[in-house]
Amino acid sequence: MKVLSVNISEITGTIKLPVDIITINEKGVMNDAHAGNWHRQVSMLALESINKFSVDAKRKINFGEFAENITTEGMELFKSGPLDRFQIGNVILEVTQIGKECHGTSCNIFKEVGNCIMPKEGIFCRVIQGGSVKAGDDIIYDQKIFKTGIITLSDRASAGEYSDRSGPRIEELITEFYSEQNRKSNIDYTLIPDNPELLRKNISDLVSKKADIIFTTGGTGIGSKDFTVDVVKPMLDKEIPGIMDFIRYKYGSEKPNALISGAVAGIIGKTMVFTLPGSVKAVNEYMAEITKVLNHLTLMLHDIDAH
Repeated sequence: MKVLSVNISEITGTIKLPVDIITINEKGVMNDAHAGNWHRQVSMLALESINKFSVDAKRKINFGEFAENITTEGMELFKSGPLDRFQIGNVILEVTQIGKECHGTSCNIFKEVGNCIMPKEGIFCRVIQGGSVKAGDDIIYDQKIFKTGIITLSDRASAGEYSDRSGPRIEELITEFYSEQNRKSNIDYTLIPDNPELLRKNISDLVSKKADIIFTTGGTGIGSKDFTVDVVKPMLDKEIPGIMDFIRYKYGSEKPNALISGAVAGIIGKTMVFTLPGSVKAVNEYMAEITKVLNHLTLMLHDIDAH
């Protein structure tokens, strides 16, 4: 990938004009109207997207006409995702948003060009590390790999008396979730006996390895060996009660036994933690609801205010 042009505008909602070089600091591109303390500090658009629009518009589109700070070549940028990174020399930019709301005829760009491709195929980034960027610079694309830890607690399964089914089912569902979004994922699966110290150690190890998500399965009931919630809850920096409360209400309305589960959700540092019951049926039910909010939780956890 390469930088084709760097562009600046002093007023929002207008086309940007190419310049020889831009300086990027902690707020974005210096002297550019879009710099600031927010998640859309630097905008990028690929030539691959511009060329498609040029065919439809039946005219040449100049660099910066869609208000992109950096025009690139070599990748369809809209196929990246939040938390992916682009390195340009010393500069590191982290993707925070794909596309944006189109303001239509109230936007000067729309008036001048007749349409805009940024709402669909432009991307927006925040600055991780500043520096200077100019046309001709190489770009390195670093796709985010989402790390998931799965811990099954079962004396009998860990002793080989039967095969664990709930842990592998979580692995199937979370792999499917990221695959459907063209995101990369990495799974760390562990089967342990019902031992609170082992559970605490495995969770701590996964957090230290910067896991994005930890799922436990088993031990959420009220039996003598159901200690998962008692171990996990004090480890959380913040609990997210709404998810599990909703799941209990939804499935407990039809089958009251589901209300007995003490499952919890929360965060430890930048790691999301979900404790699930030990049956495959419950795993299917819980994962169906958790995956609906997982992307939003990820953005919130990483301070990306993209409501």
